[in-house]
Amino acid sequence: MRVYPDQLKRHLKPLQQCYLIFGDDPWLCETSRSQIYAQAKNEGFEEKIQLTQENSFNWNELVDEWQAMSLFSSRRVIELTLPQAKPGSEGGATFQRLMQMANPDLLLIVTGPKLAAEQTKSKWFKTLDSQGVYIPCTTPEGQQFQRWLDGRISHFNLRLTRDAREMLFSLYEGNLLAADQSLQLLQLLSPESEINSQHLESYFEDQSRFSVFQLTDAMLNNQQDKAQHILSQLKAEGVAMPIILWGLFKELTILLQLKSALENQQSLQSLWGKLRIWDKRKPLYQSALNRLSLAQIESLLSGASAIELNLKQHGIEDWTGMSHLCLLFDPKAHSGLSHIELNEWS
Repeated sequence: MRVYPDQLKRHLKPLQQCYLIFGDDPWLCETSRSQIYAQAKNEGFEEKIQLTQENSFNWNELVDEWQAMSLFSSRRVIELTLPQAKPGSEGGATFQRLMQMANPDLLLIVTGPKLAAEQTKSKWFKTLDSQGVYIPCTTPEGQQFQRWLDGRISHFNLRLTRDAREMLFSLYEGNLLAADQSLQLLQLLSPESEINSQHLESYFEDQSRFSVFQLTDAMLNNQQDKAQHILSQLKAEGVAMPIILWGLFKELTILLQLKSALENQQSLQSLWGKLRIWDKRKPLYQSALNRLSLAQIESLLSGASAIELNLKQHGIEDWTGMSHLCLLFDPKAHSGLSHIELNEWS
């Protein structure tokens, strides 16, 4: 039976003989595993045996553990990790044998990487699935991630404004572990107060000697040496690339709206207030608008998108590409770096 992680709690009473936790999201896998162990403990499962299918793995070890009597006369959990999700014919035969020896005092948890569709049709998988629950732990995206994020915000009893939620979505989509850790920290910092994007910006600024906001200001002002220095310091201090990308996308999106308005012969007067750009920051944007063409701003957005895609799909933090983006806030650099294709930044 297939059960998604957010529905798992409803399917833990009574416990099934077997639970299959497969997926590529560490937070979902660990949370699902912890929920099963918590319920097992409540039902008297006190012993835990952990096995891993390695090159020298003997499937008789699993059979022996299944048939062995507990030293402490307690119920037992056997957790088997399949690193490649390929138990082979011997493993398949072992699973079939064990499922024919139902034992209410034993609980089998099988874990491994994300399963392909054909693997869920294999004989070994169907054997286990028929006696248990399959929990696919795939990282949610788009609206699914938004629902997950809203659920975790409610779980921690946090009060976040819409712009704060949008900021968290932009920063952490694709990284549930980091998102959850941030929400736990916000619960400690602001357990009762309403949190807006300015509060989040202040928090991120406090995490580093140099801030992402100092970096984007240097870019807007075309202070190349300063921007490169701040970027190298942010990297050395371990500031996460998604936070830097969030700040960059924010400023580039504003620049695109302002430049598009100018190209259409529209006044910027109404846009300043709409985009929440106060008087002291207007010179920064005016400086960038005077230097950069609409095509150059669009090129910067394309470059930032390429870096973000590389990060989300392959987990690669492209600091070289980010350095190139800093340079491209100078219009002279566009001709000098035009030979570099976006896909070469990965």
